[in-house]
Amino acid sequence: MGTRAALPEETTSFVGRVHELAVIEAMLGVHRLVTLTGVGGVGKSRLALRAADRVAASLADGARFVPLAPLREPALLWHVLLEDLGLADPSPRTPEAMVAEWLADKELLVVLDSCEHLTGPCARMVRQLLDAAPGLRILATGRQPLDVVDERPFAVAPLPVPEPPRAPGGPVACVPGDAVELFAERAAARVPGFALTEGEIVAAAAVCRRLDGIPLAVELAAAQLAELPGQSVEQLNERLRHRFETLTEPPGAGCGAALPRHRTLRTAIGWSHELCTPLERLLWARLSVFTGGFDLAAARAVGGGGPLPSSAVAVVLDGLVAKSLVLRLPDDRFGMLDTVAEYGEQWLAELGEERGTRRRHRDFYRALAHRADAEWIGPGQVDWYRRLVAEHANFRTALDFCLTAKEWDAVMEMSGALWMMWYAFGFAREGALYLDVALERETAPGPERTKALWARAMACVALGDLERCARLAAELRDCGERDTDPTAQAAFAYVESAPLTLGGDQDRAAEVLDAPLPACGPATPGAYPVGWFKMRMCRAYVHITRGEFTACEDVAAEITAECERRDDRWARGYVAFVRAHAAVGAGRLTEAAAHAREAVADKALLRDSLGLAAAVDALATAVTFAGECTHGARLLGIAQQLWQTLGAPQMGSAELMAARAETERLSRTAIGDATYEREFTTGLTTPPDEAVTYCLTAMSDTGRSL
Repeated sequence: MGTRAALPEETTSFVGRVHELAVIEAMLGVHRLVTLTGVGGVGKSRLALRAADRVAASLADGARFVPLAPLREPALLWHVLLEDLGLADPSPRTPEAMVAEWLADKELLVVLDSCEHLTGPCARMVRQLLDAAPGLRILATGRQPLDVVDERPFAVAPLPVPEPPRAPGGPVACVPGDAVELFAERAAARVPGFALTEGEIVAAAAVCRRLDGIPLAVELAAAQLAELPGQSVEQLNERLRHRFETLTEPPGAGCGAALPRHRTLRTAIGWSHELCTPLERLLWARLSVFTGGFDLAAARAVGGGGPLPSSAVAVVLDGLVAKSLVLRLPDDRFGMLDTVAEYGEQWLAELGEERGTRRRHRDFYRALAHRADAEWIGPGQVDWYRRLVAEHANFRTALDFCLTAKEWDAVMEMSGALWMMWYAFGFAREGALYLDVALERETAPGPERTKALWARAMACVALGDLERCARLAAELRDCGERDTDPTAQAAFAYVESAPLTLGGDQDRAAEVLDAPLPACGPATPGAYPVGWFKMRMCRAYVHITRGEFTACEDVAAEITAECERRDDRWARGYVAFVRAHAAVGAGRLTEAAAHAREAVADKALLRDSLGLAAAVDALATAVTFAGECTHGARLLGIAQQLWQTLGAPQMGSAELMAARAETERLSRTAIGDATYEREFTTGLTTPPDEAVTYCLTAMSDTGRSL
C-alpha cells in the first residue's frame, strides 16, 4: 500500500555489543534524540539497526530506517524522509508539512543513518521533527554529533580485543573477545572448513589488536585469509604487521593529521587494495561512483573500458566480492560500504578517470531512462517498476552530475524520460525540483525541453497543482503547433484536460479531449507512448462525471483490450477504477466490485498509492450500494489510511468526494454510527498488506452473491 518495510533485514551475523545495546535502549527510553558517533567502519549502522529492532517492539508504531549515505543533494533531504517513511507525495503541501502531520500522533523511532555529510541540514530537520511529533524518537548515526539541543551522543567504540601475552609466546591474558569472534565468523564464511583453533587465538588476537578492533578492518582482514597460500592466521598476522610498519596511506590522505583509528582503517583498506590485482583496483575505483548499489549490467557499462573489457568485469567483480570489498545484495545487486567507496573515489581521482567514469555512469542511466519510457506500457512493466525504484539513488547521482556540469539538456532529457517515477511512483516533488532547475536555465525550444515541460505537467497532476498544470498545458499547446508527433498531441491533450476535469469543468474537458487530433492509436510510434492511454482514460472518466455510463464503458473496453494485449497492469488498473464507477452508476454492482478489486490488485502490485486509494474507495462504494455496509465501512477506513499519506483526498475531485460522502451516509444509516465507527477504525489501523488482502479476498464471496 505504498509503505516500506520498517527495518531492513541484516545480511550477516551480528557479533557482540551486548552492553552497548542495553545502554542505547535505556537512553532511548529517556531521551528523544540519541546520536551514535565514531569512525567509519566501527559499526554504527549495524548497531543502530539492531538497537532499533529491540526498541521497536515497545513503540506503538515501531521503527523506520532512513539511509542517507546515497543522498548528495541537501534539498532532497525531506523528500528522502517522505519516501522512506512510506508516504507518497501527490500534494501541493511541503514535505515538511506532510511529514509533520503524519508523525504528529505517532509513537515511532526513526533511524537517520549516515548524517555526517549533511550535518547542518539533518540538525535542522531533526529539530523540526522533534518539535512537531511529541511521540517521536530519533536515533542518528554519523562521525560527529548533530549539535542539537537535548541531543545525547553515544560514542561507538571498536570491538573489545584480548590483551597481548604477558611474555613473548605466553598465553593470552583473556578470552578471545568479540573482535576475535567476528574474525573467526567472517573467515569461516570465506574459507570452507575454517575453524579457529586454540593455538591460533593468539595470532587472531594480534590481528584484531593491530586493527584496533574496528569491525570493517577485521572483516577485510578475515577476507584476505582466503587469498593466502596456506590460509594461515599466523601468516596473515605477519603480513599485516609488515603492512602497519610501512603504514602506506591512500592518495591525498595525510597520515600525520589522521587520528589513530582513522589511520588504522585507512591502513587496513590500503592493505586490501595492495592485495588486489591491478584490474580489481581499477574496477574498485570505477564502481565508487555508484550510489545505492548496482547490478552487473551497470557494472559492465560503467566499470569496463581500456585495460578492463566489459566482458571481463564479472570475473573481476567476483574477486572484489571474495575480498569483502563489494557486497552481494538481494535481487542480484551489489554494493560497497561507504568507507570502501570513499577510498575508491580517492584512487579514481588519482587515476584522472573521475569525470570520464561519471559520464559513463550518466550515459548508462540516461539510456536506461529512455528504455523505461519506451517500454513502460508493456509486459515488462512490473520488472521496470522494481528496477527503476532500485536505481533511484543512481538516477539522482546522474542528474546531480548533470546539474554540476551545467548540462541542462541532459537533465531535461533524463528527467523527461523518467516521467513515470514522478507521476506513478510518488516522487513528483523530486522530479519537479530537477525539471524546474533545467527548464529555468535552458529556454531554447527543442524536443528535450518539450518532453521536460510535459513531464513537469504530469508531476503537477500528481501533486494536485492544477493551476501550474494549466499554465504548462498552455505552453505545451504552443509546442504542439510545431510538433507533428501524434503521440505528443495526445499527451498534451491529457495534461490540458486533467486540471479541467479534476477542477469540475467537465464540458470544457470533453471539448479538449474530443478536438480533432492527428491519427494516434495505442501502437502509434512517437516520443510519448503513454499519450493515447492517458488521453483515453481521461475521456472515460469525463463520461462518468456526466452520467454517460455506456459511452464510458465503450472507451474503457477499448483501453482494457489494448492493456490485455500488451500485458499492462498500470493503465489497466486505472481503467478498472473507472469501470467500477461506471458500473455503480449503471446499477451493475457485482461487476463494479469485480472491477474495483482488479484495480486494487494492479495498483498494489506497483505500489501506486494514489491509484490504490481511489480503487479502495470505489470498492467501498460498490459493496455499500449492494447492501454490504459493514464491509463498506471497513473499506472506507482502509482508503482513509491511504489518503492520509497523500494529501488532497479523492485527488480534489468534487465527483469522487461526493461518491465517498454518499457511501459513508448509506453505511451509517444502515448499520448505525457505533458499528460504522468500529469498522472504519479497524480499517484505518489494519496493517497495509493485510488491508490489501482484505480488499482482494474478504469481499470475493460478497461480490459473487450480489
